[in-house]
Amino acid sequence: MFLKTYSLLFIVAYLGLSFPIQENDFVQFSEPSRSDTLNLSEVEVFSPDLDKYTFGQIVQTFSDTELQDFQGLPFSDFLQQRTGLFLRQYGAGMLSSLTMRGTSAGHNAVFWNGLPINSPSLGQSDFSILPVGGFDQASVYFGSGGALYGTDAIGGTVHLTNKLQFENGHQVEISSLFGSFGKWNQQFEFGYSDLSFSTRTRIYRNFSENDFPFQNVTKMGTPIEIQSHARIEQVGAMQDLSWKINPDNLISTSVWLNDTKREIQPIMGSNTNDIQSDKNLRWVIDYFHFAENKVWNAKSGVVRDDQIFNESFNQTTQYFLAGDLDWELSAKWNSKSGIRYTWIQGNLSTYQATESRMELYQSTNFQPSEKLGFSVNLRQLVYEGNFAPFTPSLGGEWKVWRKEFHQIQINSNLARSFKVPTLNDRFWAPGGNPDLQSEKSWSGELGLNHIFKKGRFDLIQGLTIYKMAVENWIIWLPKGNLWSPENIREVHNSGLEYTLEVNKKVGEWTFGLNANYAWVSAINQTDISENDHSKGKQLPYTPEHKFQSIMRIGKGLFNSFLNFQRVGERFSGTDGSGKLDPYQLWDIGGNYNWSVWKLNGNLGFQINNLFNTDYLVMPLRAMPGRNYQLNLNVRL
Repeated sequence: MFLKTYSLLFIVAYLGLSFPIQENDFVQFSEPSRSDTLNLSEVEVFSPDLDKYTFGQIVQTFSDTELQDFQGLPFSDFLQQRTGLFLRQYGAGMLSSLTMRGTSAGHNAVFWNGLPINSPSLGQSDFSILPVGGFDQASVYFGSGGALYGTDAIGGTVHLTNKLQFENGHQVEISSLFGSFGKWNQQFEFGYSDLSFSTRTRIYRNFSENDFPFQNVTKMGTPIEIQSHARIEQVGAMQDLSWKINPDNLISTSVWLNDTKREIQPIMGSNTNDIQSDKNLRWVIDYFHFAENKVWNAKSGVVRDDQIFNESFNQTTQYFLAGDLDWELSAKWNSKSGIRYTWIQGNLSTYQATESRMELYQSTNFQPSEKLGFSVNLRQLVYEGNFAPFTPSLGGEWKVWRKEFHQIQINSNLARSFKVPTLNDRFWAPGGNPDLQSEKSWSGELGLNHIFKKGRFDLIQGLTIYKMAVENWIIWLPKGNLWSPENIREVHNSGLEYTLEVNKKVGEWTFGLNANYAWVSAINQTDISENDHSKGKQLPYTPEHKFQSIMRIGKGLFNSFLNFQRVGERFSGTDGSGKLDPYQLWDIGGNYNWSVWKLNGNLGFQINNLFNTDYLVMPLRAMPGRNYQLNLNVRL
């Protein structure tokens, strides 16, 4: 079946390339410019161009249209099903951590409207409590981004962004999603905007009983049982405001309250009754001043996370104050200089701690011609008087060949990144190690992109190879009766990523295919004791292969899709033991866009795990079989 899917990709590509060329099929390739500081949309509220200084990097962006099929579902579900990324899911709706290019869950930075939201105590984000619908756009930046974004961005970076617009008047949208196993998600949205003011309010509730049947492999005869103690309830509200004071000044602010209560799904063979509550407050305010060839930005914000696991309470609060100047020096040179200050307070179950961080950053773009561009990024972070590794990066893009219908581009990037030790690593009582150093990495990548456009047919494909070395990797080791972290591990990562996008229009019909393949080698280079046999082995829970594809067919107001993903084998032990079998999943669905009187919207259906595959993402963590969902969006 896997080989059939690969064959289908090549057949579709071949058929698209085989259509006869007509004279009127000539396509002008647009040149993506990264120096248009002041080319602002008259309708969309201004927000900084996140990929402006990312020459040489892979960036994958998902719009609200692409996200709408997952309204109210965990963002982890979207990433697992629609990208080549792998997430370690501890059950349906349970803890989900992202791994990019073979790094750990703490080696990925996550931002919301420009604020870093990784937990300073854990050093990572739980993607299962980030609901799709809490943001309008998601962007994934592959590879090291420490020079651009700061700590944690060793494997990659995820940006979640809210997008407001002016001149839209009153808008109301009601969304509902019904699904198997007691799933019921609801969202209400009201917005108003005129020439200079825009506001939007969102309120949502997401619920799932999670009482799906599963095969209990820990019992004799592997009987079919019903999952219990896995209920999830999530409520939240968002408020976005933007005020265009005059053509030169703009203020924007967003607030996000999110409250998630979960019965923690027990592993097979266990009858634990753990309960976890996560309450998150995120607030940001931006002031923009537009001058000739310049944009000044002042930013402030708060990120507060309260977690109660059973009766253990943990709270962290981060306060941010930042400012930068984005300056178009000339037609060929752009510069961005900035500073960010962070104050962290931690009130954890076993300790209390505070920390201050100051970081300076500088980004520069140089485009000597329309075919060639370079980005140089520099960052220095200081925390509690300790200097994190100085972090430079150099990236470039070169359009080496261009004909009537083809364009070939080479990308390259060399970067250093780092991760500041978490509060738990340094201050956990007992066992924390305040003398830990920052984890650090060097990485390099080389990519080749090909674009073919002819008439109503587009083909875009990219191939990237990379290498990375991570040093001072922090792991917890037994020391007598205690566990304590040490900078002891070194890991070498290498891999290959391939992406394909094909689109064809035939009359009123549209056909599309997107595919992602990732090969990841993440090899441990150190044995930590005489009894440790992990050197030379793939890191635990890191699949060497993942393939994902989605085929779309549409006509008029109706479109349908068939999604496929295959995840290769993983190992639960550091020495290559505890094999987890590979699995493949199919999903199918459709969507109809309708309009009646002053109402419009869409009605969609989806069947997940079409062939009712029995699979595990993590050991003994049951996952649901075939399930159904129906979603309805109504707009006024």
